[in-house]
Amino acid sequence: MKQARLLLADSHNIMLRSIGDLLEPGFEIVGMVEDAKTLLKAADILKPDIAIVDLSLPVAGKDNIARLFKDRNPELKLIVLSVHDEPAVVNEALAAGALGFVLKRSAAWDLIPAIQEVLEGRTYVSPALGGKVW
Repeated sequence: MKQARLLLADSHNIMLRSIGDLLEPGFEIVGMVEDAKTLLKAADILKPDIAIVDLSLPVAGKDNIARLFKDRNPELKLIVLSVHDEPAVVNEALAAGALGFVLKRSAAWDLIPAIQEVLEGRTYVSPALGGKVW
């Protein structure tokens, strides 16, 4: 069975490497980037199955990275990583087109199930949010 191809984006190199180490045995990591501009370029070139992107990745203007990314890559599946657990933040990411929302504090447990759900076309939200998403 072909491994899913993942593109990872986080402005914190330690987090980026940790996520890569966690996922590499079961998935093909096609790229790891630390800024929005490189993320958008890498998505165009590498054609991953899923992009896992830190919601706090800085972008120019008032836009957020989830909306900017999905506007540019509507067919690409997106999982957002975030430290924010407010319902409005989660709902905004999902409304922007993300299929997954994973809290960074539970990424070690939630990322693999999130990837599996998103590959199947379903939405995944970290269980630690306890149903706070409306």
